[in-house]
Parts: sequence; structure tokens; C-alpha cells
Amino acid sequence: MAYWLVKSEPSVWSWQQQLDKGAAGEAWTGVRNHSAKQHLMRMKVGERAFYYHSNEGKEIVGIAEIIREHYPDPTDPSGKFVCVDLKAVAPLKTPVTLATIKAEPKLAEMALLKQSRLSVQPVTDAEWRLICQMGGV
Repeated sequence: MAYWLVKSEPSVWSWQQQLDKGAAGEAWTGVRNHSAKQHLMRMKVGERAFYYHSNEGKEIVGIAEIIREHYPDPTDPSGKFVCVDLKAVAPLKTPVTLATIKAEPKLAEMALLKQSRLSVQPVTDAEWRLICQMGGV
């Protein structure tokens, strides 16, 4: 199983909105970066992703699950990009801030720090376990 991190600005699509979608989840649309597209194309049903509030908050706030593998993004008129469907699984008991991640030497190589602008990123098993522990889940 692979792990991921997806980013959204809370004013565009918040964790609460994702939670409100319930088991039906929501399409993760609007990704317009080819590297992020490649990550979306590798996601499999049942894999988990950290839900990161970018720009406003700058913190991991929850865990989502991939419930539908990649398909053409209906918001992309070019037809070049894909989306996946995500459902919220659980909030982190304690959101893990970007500052906290930067301060943890074991997370120094995390894609969130190395490729900070990428909206869909892989997360290693060790990073996943540590951030879950930091977030109280």
C-alpha cells in the first residue's frame, strides 16, 4: 500500500467539506501539474492520503482514502488531466503543522519540504507512521 498527501486551500475545499461528503466522497479535481497527475495515476483504491490545508493553516488535518482510481478530470477542457475520488476517514486529533514537520529531523526528506508546491505527493511508510503518531492517530 502506498501513502499520499493531497493539498487544498481551505477556502477552496476544506477538510470539513470533505467530511460533509461522507462515504460518497468527492472527486479530487483541478490538478494541473504533470508530476501530480502521475501520482494520481498511481493511486489505488484503499490507499490513504494525508489531507493538508495549504496557504491558510499549513497543517495536516485529516486522513482520506482513495475510493475511485484515476479517470478523466471533468473540470479539464483539455482532457489531459485526471482526478481520483477521496472520502474522509478521520481527522487528526492534533493537526500537524508545517512548522512541526520542519522541526522534525526524521521528516527532513519529506516531499512536502522538498517539493513544497506539488499538490499531490507520495509519503513514505516511515513518514506516515511518524505523522500519524504526531497527530494522535
